[in-house]
Amino acid sequence: MSRTPAPPVVEIRDLWMTFPGKADGEPIHVLERIDLEARRGEFVCIVGPSGCGKSTVLNIVAGFLSPTRGQVVVEGRPVHGPDPQRIFVFQENGVFPWLTVTDNIGFGIRPGDPRRAETIRHYVEMVGLKGFEHAYPRELSGGMRQRVEIARALAPNPQIIYMDEPFGALDFLTRLKMRSDLIRIWQEERKTVLFVTHDIEEAVQLADRVLVMTRRPATVQEVVTVDLPRPRDLDSPGYLAARDRIFNCMGLSAKVGSSEGARGASGGSSLVESTSRGA
Repeated sequence: MSRTPAPPVVEIRDLWMTFPGKADGEPIHVLERIDLEARRGEFVCIVGPSGCGKSTVLNIVAGFLSPTRGQVVVEGRPVHGPDPQRIFVFQENGVFPWLTVTDNIGFGIRPGDPRRAETIRHYVEMVGLKGFEHAYPRELSGGMRQRVEIARALAPNPQIIYMDEPFGALDFLTRLKMRSDLIRIWQEERKTVLFVTHDIEEAVQLADRVLVMTRRPATVQEVVTVDLPRPRDLDSPGYLAARDRIFNCMGLSAKVGSSEGARGASGGSSLVESTSRGA
């Protein structure tokens, strides 16, 4: 007898978003007919051209924005605002510069929690920052600061984590290491993750499923399932097939300098930079 699939933890139904124009200008239609589901413990990436509204989707799901039309349901309840059980990791460096590593990681834990110190120690070790507990962010590398932010997101034990291009400002080698670290941590914690990126390679390396968005006004063009074991072999036929399917969906080529890739770039998509960076 087949099992009935578990209900989605995150569900977006017919989402539309329009922003008012400037100085009596035309309104800006950003999203239309967005449907999305994420199940418990699933890692879902959202990719699309720059400016298509990926971050807007995440901000609506997290409760920071209200949609023009449609509904977001998280754990069976409509979203009307942020929730402490759902943590957001922003694009910008979000660690508090005036707090040490220990105080940053413990920021979201109740002060009276008897396991607070133990929880902080656990996540300091999990993200590889043992020995840096009393360091301030200015004394850390970019990758180490991102580890602090990930540890701070995990420490309050949220059910869902929203991540908006958290590795975008890091160099290539640090990004690879951070992706590896994130997957290792996710496999231990099994949180539900919604992860926005414009880097196709990053999405295929991380996700169970990749939602590919169109240009603005954006909708979900295709959902690509990445049913590959972790850690992922970046040269395996399955990995390359998933990557190339997303490139083709975006009207791009995985070959640097190809005319197909140039056409995609001239159409306004910045996704071709994923190939030029080799990420």
